[in-house]
Amino acid sequence: MWSFIQNQILGMKWLNTLIGNLLTALGMDITGKIGGSIQFFIYDMIKIIVLLCTLIFIISYIQSYFPPERTRKILGRFHGILANILAALLGTVTPFCSCSSIPLFIGFTSAGLPLGVTFSFLISSPMVDLGSLVLLMSIFGAKVAFGYVVLGLVIAVAGGTLIEKLHLENQVEEFIRNARQIDAPQEELTVKDRLQYSVEQVTGTFKKVFPYILVGVGIGAVIHNWIPEDMIVRFLGNGNPFGVIIATIAGIPMYADIFGCIPIAEALLAKGAKLGVVLSFMMGVTTLSLPSMIMLKKAVKPKLLGIFIAICTGGIIVVGYCFNAIQYLLVS
Repeated sequence: MWSFIQNQILGMKWLNTLIGNLLTALGMDITGKIGGSIQFFIYDMIKIIVLLCTLIFIISYIQSYFPPERTRKILGRFHGILANILAALLGTVTPFCSCSSIPLFIGFTSAGLPLGVTFSFLISSPMVDLGSLVLLMSIFGAKVAFGYVVLGLVIAVAGGTLIEKLHLENQVEEFIRNARQIDAPQEELTVKDRLQYSVEQVTGTFKKVFPYILVGVGIGAVIHNWIPEDMIVRFLGNGNPFGVIIATIAGIPMYADIFGCIPIAEALLAKGAKLGVVLSFMMGVTTLSLPSMIMLKKAVKPKLLGIFIAICTGGIIVVGYCFNAIQYLLVS
């Protein structure tokens, strides 16, 4: 039953077969490079769009119960590592990309929440969300998906805790530390309001991420059908002990979210790249993208920004090597 759910419902393998049959009926050789690329592109595009819209709707409905002010009040009730854990968990039901998370991070910091707590949220929000869990399950299986989410939360909690211990509050820009917060009463939404909000989030997020999905699926199709397997293995497989480091650093200049990264990761893994390498690449792109770091630089001083990047990069690399070591247990 679980295999059916993973392969046919989440993975939509039936869709891949259907597209292959249709292309074959049109006289296209799907075993060739061109036909295989077209099949990969159409299948992955449809699958990701369907999952994307469904997941955003569900997550947005859940998120409607946690507006920024309510989230701030919840986090303000807890202290110590428990607050970091809660912040990381709340990050799983908030924006999908790092650039969307930074305004919330600034708001939480202005409200006086501990710096470590806000950074746990900032790390978790783009790296780990409910959408990534389902999408990873659809491609890599439940073991990999849950392992990715758990270790992503560990990075968020550990990173936030470390920043808290370093007492870097003076590294936050003055205008944020001195901002005044007004406690406005929260309007209770009706079911209709929540449904409308979810539809609006689906529309807005889809428009924003669709170009990155298009690019990601296109790159995945090229990797899957045109780049020789031995080249991928040489740079990102067992033959290169620095594959995780290369993948993490390569992901930082990019800007995409989990939906744009997964087709690339899927193609790399199919070509022989190590599991830890592709997951490190995904974490690097979603957490440390260059545009989000430019935005964050306006809120924090260079020292804190550098420490944040170092903590995230180090954590991602450690997680990558851990996944490489246990790949044989997770991927059959």
